[in-house]
Amino acid sequence: MGDIAEALGGAARGILRPLVRVLLRNGVPYGAFAEIARRVYVEVAEEAFALPGKKQTVSRISALTGLARKEVTRLQAAEAPAPAHAERHHRPARVIGGWVRDKAYHDARGRPADLPMEGGKGSFAALVRDYSGDVPARAMADELARIGAIEERPAGTLRLLTRAYIPRGDRAEQIAILGADVADLIATIDHNLTCPPGEAYFQRRVSYDNIPAEALPGLTKTLARKAQACLESLDRDLASADRDRSPGAKGTGRVRTGVGIYYFEERIE
Repeated sequence: MGDIAEALGGAARGILRPLVRVLLRNGVPYGAFAEIARRVYVEVAEEAFALPGKKQTVSRISALTGLARKEVTRLQAAEAPAPAHAERHHRPARVIGGWVRDKAYHDARGRPADLPMEGGKGSFAALVRDYSGDVPARAMADELARIGAIEERPAGTLRLLTRAYIPRGDRAEQIAILGADVADLIATIDHNLTCPPGEAYFQRRVSYDNIPAEALPGLTKTLARKAQACLESLDRDLASADRDRSPGAKGTGRVRTGVGIYYFEERIE
């Protein structure tokens, strides 16, 4: 266990360094982070480490976490904080994804068309109905315009300016999405550490450590373009199996699944 504990300690430090930069930059002191950590330790011990067929006890949570029984009881009794609104971006993201992917909203060259606000199939209102349910088209247009994803043309049509939903200027939402993305990555790593052979989730990356700084501007543009094309292809595969987008898809249960791609850069000097 010594080697495992040492490796976990090193991994935790690596994960925490960028997280602590975000916390300190946004005025979150150690005491507030420690309270979050204590609460999460109790929640995970209660939800994931109960003995089979038995209700989790305060004593067992205390033994697992190292927290005093009194502290466990306090944390369990305290009102849980409201969840981060990371899911808020899904509706605008689905609308942009549909605009990019669905041929009904493309021009003759197969590109996202400029859409009239109202009308039948091929209008922005129809796009919103298809990909965002009961959200009013005007409200969705205002949100997409706010983040710079669309512009209104002189003829009154709406033009798509970006192929991805990025909540510019909304730091709270950006941080919520950061939390969701990192949580998914760590959950995948946890699964791969504990799953039987042959059942690991896909987890790969490529990196080099002697890239000249002058090559980065062109390289980052190339990587972003290829990554976006890959994500759009994967989006089509996922949409074909999702019952909301493909009502003919057969099967039972409900699973959330996906693939994430991210770019990283570190100045070694």
